[in-house]
Amino acid sequence: MTAVFKRELKNYFSSPLGYVVLAALFFFSGIFFTLIYSAGYGDISYVFSSMFTIIMFAVPILTMRLISEELKQKTDQALLTAPVSIIGIVMGKFLAALAIFALGFAPTLIYQIILTFQLSLNWLLYFSTLLGVLLYGAALISIGLFISSLTESQVVSAVLGIVLSMLIALMDGFSSMINNTFLSSVVEKLSFMGRFETFSAGILDFSNVIFFLSICAVFIFLTVRALEKKRWA
Repeated sequence: MTAVFKRELKNYFSSPLGYVVLAALFFFSGIFFTLIYSAGYGDISYVFSSMFTIIMFAVPILTMRLISEELKQKTDQALLTAPVSIIGIVMGKFLAALAIFALGFAPTLIYQIILTFQLSLNWLLYFSTLLGVLLYGAALISIGLFISSLTESQVVSAVLGIVLSMLIALMDGFSSMINNTFLSSVVEKLSFMGRFETFSAGILDFSNVIFFLSICAVFIFLTVRALEKKRWA
């Protein structure tokens, strides 16, 4: 797993992909911070919540090549027959994408420190919101990784990932449109944004942590199964 993790990190920075995603995350978080700083607003959670539109595009771009590229270049069989388990391969790729995603939010710590010199801030709120964003991103990365295992086309993988990210972000709106109380409740419980909002309010509800980790586990499992099927095909 470690070897795959290092290989994927190297691949991100040996091509423009990693730099483009990080530049986008840095640029937009900087703009949003500038807006709240100039307005005298001391809640860094505004920066995080404003970044979700960017996340919807950034994560699918991060994950689109993880397995699709292996399938297209026919290097998947060599990778699958290497002395590493399939779960190790999948986890290495997942953690590499998550590391880049987390690095994209590193400047928020600097923003928080800057605000600390002027205001008395709640650091627990900052770390709670950061944890929520990372869990949200991890769940989207696991979904994008699974999509990448289903197609050789990076473009198809990215487009499907963006569409699913948008649908996930709009899930709260869907729940309010459903007349059936039971279905509306189910959709509401599956809402990523609804669960993130508890983190941004400084509430560390372990059921929400388990929810996001469960999403990761399910889609990592599905990715492993998809690769196992290809191994024996």
